[in-house]
Amino acid sequence: MLTTLPLFPLNTLLVPGLLMPLHIFEPRYCQLVETLIANPDEDAREFGIIAVRDGRSLEEHGVEALFEIGTGAVLRQVDRVDDGLFDIITIGSRRFLIHAVDTSAPLATATVEFLDDPICQPSALLLQQVMTRFTTYRTILGGRFDDGEARADDLPADPNVLSYLITASMVLPTAERQSLLSAPDADARLVLASNLLARENALIAAFSAVPAIDLLPTIEYPN
Repeated sequence: MLTTLPLFPLNTLLVPGLLMPLHIFEPRYCQLVETLIANPDEDAREFGIIAVRDGRSLEEHGVEALFEIGTGAVLRQVDRVDDGLFDIITIGSRRFLIHAVDTSAPLATATVEFLDDPICQPSALLLQQVMTRFTTYRTILGGRFDDGEARADDLPADPNVLSYLITASMVLPTAERQSLLSAPDADARLVLASNLLARENALIAAFSAVPAIDLLPTIEYPN
């Protein structure tokens, strides 16, 4: 079933289940926040976060500037700051596929189809492999997670949650993180994530340098 969502294009992406804080200052997005908080149904206070392709803008390139798959963001906390601006916290709800974009108004909207996350059970071998590789990666980037030496048993057991946590946490070009978000299910996402983690760990070891971790947004996930 198709539905309409207001769009919030960003140079990064949101994944289901994870929190993203945003500072809202453009008038069109301030008005969006006002509209959302006026809705008495808190679970319906949703808009769409979609990543913008490198070197593109929605205003100049239209729908071709956007990746096809984004994530609904549900407003969870709002703080009004000076001059009518907002600091908000959103949580990723569900992925969507864009069918069409309307840019005739200052606030773009999209006709979207929400995507299911099929239930699947990746093999024990794959889960062990990806947890080990992610634990190594997390330990190297320990300052980013502020958890010292990471352990595999600290990670979520649910394959979907694990796959999205890795998607959000890896320091990758937007297009590669987008490929993780766009994977059809947790099994495919974890296979791709495992390969990317192996590559990143090898590069870090070879060049004795860690990625620019300050470029990632603040990431939290429910325990």
